Amino acid sequence: MTATSPTRTPQGVRKDLPADLSASITVFLIAIPLSLGIALATGAPLQAGLVAAAVGGIVAGRLGGAPLQVSGPAAGLTVVTAELIQHYGWRTTCAITVLAGFCQLGLAALRTARSALMVSPAIVHGMLAGIGVTIALAQLHIVLGGTPQSSAVANVLGLPGQLADLHPVALGISALTLVVLLGWPRLPGRAGRALRKVPAPLAAVATATVFAALAGLSLPRVDLPSWRSHALPEMPEGPVLGLIAAVLTITLVGSVESLLSAVATDKLIASERGTDNRPPRADLDRELRGQGAANIVSGALGGLPITGVAVRSVANVKSGAASRKSSMLHGFWVLLAAFLLVPVLDLIPLATLAALVMAVGVQMVSITHLRSVTRHREALVYGTTIVAVVLGGVLEGVAVGIAVAVALALHRLARTRITLERLDSGVHRVRARGQLTFLAVPRLSRVLNQIPHDTHAVIELDGSFMDHAAYETIQDWQQSHLAHGGSLEVTGRSGQAARINGADPGAAGKTGSPGGADGTDGTDGADGADGGDGTGGAHRSGRGHDARHAEGGRPAERSRRSQQRGTHQCCRPWTPWQNHCDHRAPSTRTATASTMAEAAAADADDGEAQDLSPTPRRRGAGQLASGISAFQRDTAPHVRDELARLAREGQRPSQLFITCADSRLVTSMITASGPGDLFTVRNVGNLVPLPGAESTDDSVAAAIEYAVDVLQVDSITVCGHSGCGAMQALLSSAPGVAMTPLRRWLRHGLPSLARMASRHHAWARIAGRLPADAVEQLCLTNVVQQLEHLRAHESVARRLAEGTLELHGMYFHVGEAQAYLLSEGEDFFDCRVFDTVGQHA
Repeated sequence: MTATSPTRTPQGVRKDLPADLSASITVFLIAIPLSLGIALATGAPLQAGLVAAAVGGIVAGRLGGAPLQVSGPAAGLTVVTAELIQHYGWRTTCAITVLAGFCQLGLAALRTARSALMVSPAIVHGMLAGIGVTIALAQLHIVLGGTPQSSAVANVLGLPGQLADLHPVALGISALTLVVLLGWPRLPGRAGRALRKVPAPLAAVATATVFAALAGLSLPRVDLPSWRSHALPEMPEGPVLGLIAAVLTITLVGSVESLLSAVATDKLIASERGTDNRPPRADLDRELRGQGAANIVSGALGGLPITGVAVRSVANVKSGAASRKSSMLHGFWVLLAAFLLVPVLDLIPLATLAALVMAVGVQMVSITHLRSVTRHREALVYGTTIVAVVLGGVLEGVAVGIAVAVALALHRLARTRITLERLDSGVHRVRARGQLTFLAVPRLSRVLNQIPHDTHAVIELDGSFMDHAAYETIQDWQQSHLAHGGSLEVTGRSGQAARINGADPGAAGKTGSPGGADGTDGTDGADGADGGDGTGGAHRSGRGHDARHAEGGRPAERSRRSQQRGTHQCCRPWTPWQNHCDHRAPSTRTATASTMAEAAAADADDGEAQDLSPTPRRRGAGQLASGISAFQRDTAPHVRDELARLAREGQRPSQLFITCADSRLVTSMITASGPGDLFTVRNVGNLVPLPGAESTDDSVAAAIEYAVDVLQVDSITVCGHSGCGAMQALLSSAPGVAMTPLRRWLRHGLPSLARMASRHHAWARIAGRLPADAVEQLCLTNVVQQLEHLRAHESVARRLAEGTLELHGMYFHVGEAQAYLLSEGEDFFDCRVFDTVGQHA
């Protein structure tokens, strides 16, 4: 569904105008020095940067699909443009820019904007980092007082000679520019907060310019020629294939950078603003169309290629821009400055602009991006793309990056680790890590043939695909192993049963683990995943017994039974729980048992008696050990680093969560929280005893005091749930019954019972409906009452008075898997409505 925004009224437009005006001035002050610096870095006329900034703001701002994105000359196209100017000259480069704009219009008409985002982020970030390195190397020569060479390699080789021939004046101005640029955002105090409203690039350029003018330093400065001599495009001249490659390069790099910037701007807006003052999300095809139109106009007027600029877009959003008028106004200010501020711009030293652009180039090599690609094991693609862009150019670097990414994906698909381990119990365990394809068959066959015939074997499959060749290899070996008196289990990584005989290898490849290892295609008839067949949910074939007999001749029954069992996908993270949880209804279990009995009777008629009685589900210590084993194997490697950090730093939870001890309430699952997020207190009935009450349990009060005063939590939530046994016991309690520990504890719930019966209190209810029965009514009322009990605790009352603590009521309907939050009103506890919490809350 496409997100839409409310129609903007004339009053709303006028209301937004001051914010747009203020933001446009901020972006304008950033755009002027950066546009001149990028023009200098490309070797284009300096006016070309101003033309591109003005056209990007006015044309792309008006026609583009990202309202708050600011377009103009960007560092991402600096290297490409510089190469084109060296090969074809400036006027032909302008013509290439026009043709690239037409290509972008064509891509927008074909609605291909989304497909541009299919390129691996490692390649995109590597491309931008390679461009940044190339820019920094070139501008370093100007910072040192020299002239950049034609390539990154030449710039590196020329550095020793440049260092031997330093120009102290240029180096000093560049150093001053960098110090102000990097130090400006860190100015302390009130004065610093006021000064930081001026953009750092403008402050750096202004400071260096004023210092150079007052000191009377002699060094090269900006020289804007007369607009009368401004060069316009000419018909392209040169090799046709070279021109086509140039047009495609500008189109590719400009489009990808613009679309990524639009997506990043959307994310920034979502994180910075609420839904009431948020502009519509970016229309990427329209944005590509706007970029194409802007490039046509910019190239025709003798400007640099245009793309969405992340730095200016971030400044626009953070300055409070409300509509696309801020970008358009910024373009208008640039246009005025290009005609009216020429004498001021001519005072800027070139070394200052070079230092500014060099800093931008260094920042394009993002540490955040490096960590991200390393975490996703794509550092090789990232590094290769950087090197290829620096050595060969942008188009060549992207091509090399794509080739490496494809090769890496194929390697991961083909790489399979197969090991054989003999346990102390005599069991031989085969572990297959990765995808089982025909490429792994020789190793798989070699390992399987090392297992003695008369032993018990466990085959553990860990992958998402198994092709027909691997499937037949395992099936043939299984038949041979059973025929020679052996026994075996075939499981997935989580320990769930995987069926090989009678299973469809194509279907196996679609499941989370091959052969149904994730529980979607288990053993015959009986449920391995829930313990219905075999200990611990594994498919176990008896010694000398062919497991296929249990399935023979009943494909319809097998299909029906496999659908009845673990197609459960929603709790994939809870694999230890999934391994021993029975998801089938009692009627299903009865029907399955009946079907098994019929199969046994049919086989008995054939003279082959079968024992198909289900093995009792593993319980107690066995179930606990199985769950611990699954955690250590599957979950611990993923959370070990985070738990180690928490062990070092200590816990800093943001919330105290008081809920019932009911086993159906998994707090981390329903709140999507992890280690260190919630300080949880669970008891029967999610009760909070009043301070000083009879039979007070100090354990709850102690937890509240520790969470509020020591851990300094920001909020406390009391969470009730449907079908609460404690509330049922309260409703059915009779006077005069002997006191037990449970009954003494439930006395803390009597105020909730009295509140529900009182006419002086409004009933609690769920939004849109009345409570289903008295139990649900009491469950809801109890949450409200326990929140009042919380207010009676001294530490809670103090923090509430300070305004540093919030109280929340929550109700979880187990059968609906739906959470409800107690809505706020003028008086929190006089509002009795629990509102639905949706997926996009």
